[in-house]
Amino acid sequence: MWFKREQNKNRRLHRHNVLDVKLRSDQVRASRLRLGLFLFLVVAGPFFGLYLLWRAGEVVLNAFVYQNADFAIQQIDVKTDGVIAPDQLRRWTGVKPGANLIGLDLAAVKRNLELVSVIDSVSVERVLPRTLKIRVTEREAIAQVNVPRADGAAGIAVSIFQLDADGMVMQPLDSRLCTVPLAQVNSQLPVIAGLNAFQLQPGRRVELPPVQAALKLIVAFSKSPMAGLVDLRRLDVSAPGVVVATTGSGSQITFGLDKMEQQLRRWREIYDYGKQTNKGDIASADLAVVNNVPVRWMMASAAPVSVMPKAVKPLKPRRKNV
Repeated sequence: MWFKREQNKNRRLHRHNVLDVKLRSDQVRASRLRLGLFLFLVVAGPFFGLYLLWRAGEVVLNAFVYQNADFAIQQIDVKTDGVIAPDQLRRWTGVKPGANLIGLDLAAVKRNLELVSVIDSVSVERVLPRTLKIRVTEREAIAQVNVPRADGAAGIAVSIFQLDADGMVMQPLDSRLCTVPLAQVNSQLPVIAGLNAFQLQPGRRVELPPVQAALKLIVAFSKSPMAGLVDLRRLDVSAPGVVVATTGSGSQITFGLDKMEQQLRRWREIYDYGKQTNKGDIASADLAVVNNVPVRWMMASAAPVSVMPKAVKPLKPRRKNV
């Protein structure tokens, strides 16, 4: 009997210990859960609060700024230093009437215009509350390149490209997009020969040394002592190391690739010598030779009918990209 009572007592004590252990485990688990929830709120709370503020700010901006009719564009103020019609420039911007001025992507407007090969640089700014201000700098063509191409209907056609003083390739504008007749603008452009279509990509610069030398020659010629006496009609860059210029009177003058001003002065000296000695017009001269320049003179009977050279259009100062 005594043994049974001891066993019953041990069982009761054991059950009490088991219950006590379970109770402590539940308390520890609940405490850990509360701690984890607290840490989560501490870490995630600020982010959630910032998200709510961001969403609220977005709603406020949409209501009072980006969807506000007071900032709808009513005027696109466009000015250019060239010949492109302002209405055409407005179309190239891609800006729709009534677009929100604040929400407008100015970089996209600038990029849309600068993708046009004849445009050098663009500035775009907002003038609150309803005006978009655009200023355009156009490239000035100083030379023309005629490239023959196959045409299924006509057999052979000619693709025309233009170059500015830096060698940037441009596609000629449609006359309907200009404020002045293109014949008036491009009537005096000398033709550069010796290039093919693969070397001419609109919006890219031609880096070939003979082409760069030919462009420098055109710029230097407009300021040289020869300006107004003859005109440059054609510049051949196909021969290595030289540029061969043909004038309106049929003279062929060969230039080296550098020191254009010095070569132009020597040309004037030879030109004056021919007039003073009644030798007539120059048939050919090689100014690339430093000493004892080879010169041939036209015979009076072979000389073409004299044509007054066109007045040299002064070139604008070279502009830097903005």
